[in-house]
Amino acid sequence: MSARVRVPSVRMAPTQRSQNGDYRLQRERVTQIQRTRMLVAMTEACAEHGAAEVTVARVVQRAAVSRRTFYEIFEDREECLLAAVDHAVAGLEESLRAASAAERSWSARMRAALAALLLELQSEPGLARLCIVETLKAGPVVLERRRQLLDVLVAAVDEGRGESKRSLLLPPLTAEGVVGGALAVLHARLLEDSGRPLLELLNPLMAMIVHPYLGQAAALRELSSAVSAVDPVGRAGVADPFKGLPIRFTYRTTRVLATIASTPSASNREVAEAAGIADEGQMSRLLRRLEKCELIENRGEGRVKGEPNAWRLTERGAAVHHTLDVRRA
Repeated sequence: MSARVRVPSVRMAPTQRSQNGDYRLQRERVTQIQRTRMLVAMTEACAEHGAAEVTVARVVQRAAVSRRTFYEIFEDREECLLAAVDHAVAGLEESLRAASAAERSWSARMRAALAALLLELQSEPGLARLCIVETLKAGPVVLERRRQLLDVLVAAVDEGRGESKRSLLLPPLTAEGVVGGALAVLHARLLEDSGRPLLELLNPLMAMIVHPYLGQAAALRELSSAVSAVDPVGRAGVADPFKGLPIRFTYRTTRVLATIASTPSASNREVAEAAGIADEGQMSRLLRRLEKCELIENRGEGRVKGEPNAWRLTERGAAVHHTLDVRRA
């Protein structure tokens, strides 16, 4: 019997452990960036070609990654498509919750959530097409995800049965009919591709939603309500904020954007310290590159020699940061 060979353990120095940890974190961040780019590419490709016609080749070309990278992250096209749907739905749910959280009455919550939904779909046509149109053609797994989202919407609408004694007599099926009708209207409008803003549907859809529960008078009030074009969640309407950017998004770049997002008006030194960049020249070059790409802007007095800069994210910079950090799957 052969003797058992004992392999001695290797103890790394603190500096070595720190370097290995930083490398793993950087690789994870790069992988997350690549994954997000492919999800955006899948969404756009579905909108342009239809879910049934999207290929891995089209996704990797749009995302500017290799096929090898694609298959390191996703098992196949279907898994990427499902992840894109989940990614889109998570963002929509976040917007709807944020928009309606402060409202007390059921009808006010419905109106705030519906406005947020219409604005999201209006500002991101690819996402709208994916969630409303293409999920119907994408196979049983994606259809199940769609059904789960519809269950959430139906439950929210069904709360209207508690608004009056009259509405308590309505069957739960009423909410399914209301949600189904609203989705049918959106589906038809997106197929029509008329260019008309989806927000103009807010009042008619709200009238349709409240009528079974609150009656004709409430529906008429919804029809005559003022419609604001301001996004209640304050999110940038940029479908693919990465498109055409002549910059490679590394772990360090994303940390700089995250620092500026969390600390508006930060100076070069403050950004460098928070992002862990010791080289002042390197920090200055990176900030100038981000400014040239119109992802950040200097709102301070830094253009006067000797005065500190005050960096803020632009609308596009906020959309890039949001895509990387807030809506990560």
